[in-house]
Amino acid sequence: MVRRTKEAAEATRTRIIDAAERIFRAKGVAHASLEEVARAARLTRGAIYWHFRDKGELLDAMMQRVALPAQALMERARRDGATDPLQMLRRSATEVLLRAARDPQVRCVFEISYHRCEYVGDAAAMRDRQASDHTGCLSTIEAAIRDCVKQGLLPKSVDPHMAALGAMAFVSGILYHWVQNPKSFSLEKHAESLVDTYFRGLAATPAKSAAKRPANRRRPAAASARTSP
Repeated sequence: MVRRTKEAAEATRTRIIDAAERIFRAKGVAHASLEEVARAARLTRGAIYWHFRDKGELLDAMMQRVALPAQALMERARRDGATDPLQMLRRSATEVLLRAARDPQVRCVFEISYHRCEYVGDAAAMRDRQASDHTGCLSTIEAAIRDCVKQGLLPKSVDPHMAALGAMAFVSGILYHWVQNPKSFSLEKHAESLVDTYFRGLAATPAKSAAKRPANRRRPAAASARTSP
C-alpha cells in the first residue's frame, strides 16, 4: 500500500511537471500561473502546492529532470570508450548538443530556460542554483583541460580556465540560437563537427612569446647636430 501511494504521488508530480513544460513554453514563466498548470494537468491547485512550494520550485524541478552534471557526462564518455581527457571532453560536449537535438523534452527545457524565463519573482531563486551548477561544471571542464595540457594533448599555451569558459560559452551559444530556430541547421548532423572546431582551435593556440622591445635607434650625428647661423 505504501509503495502504491509513493508511485501515485510520483505519477502526479510527473503530470505537474509535464503540464508546466507546456504552459511555460506557451506563455513564458512570468506570465504563467500555477492555476493554469493545474488545469493543464487536470489537478487542483492544492495538488500543485502539495508537491511544489511555488512556481520557482516547479521550474527548478523541471530543469533538474533533464539535467546531467558535467562530471556524469565525463564518466559516461569514459565508459563509452574515451581513452583520454580530450576525447572525454569532446564526447561530453557533443552529447549535450545531441540530447537537445534528439530529445523533445530536453529541447523544450532549453527553450524555456533561454527564451521563456525572465528569472524574476518566484524564478529569481533559480539564479543561485544556476550559478552553483555553472561553477561545478566549469571546475570539471577546467580540470580536464589541465590534464590535457599535462599529457601533451593540448599545447602549454592553453589557459585551462579561459579554455573552460570558452567551451561552456561555445556550447551554450549554439543551444541558445538553435532552440530559437531549429530549422536554421541540423544540430544532430553537425554537433560533432561543431565541437571539433572548438577543440581544434585550442590545439592550434600559438605559444606565448615575450614581447620584444623595439631597438633604440641612434639618430645620425648630422641629423641631430644644430646648424650654426
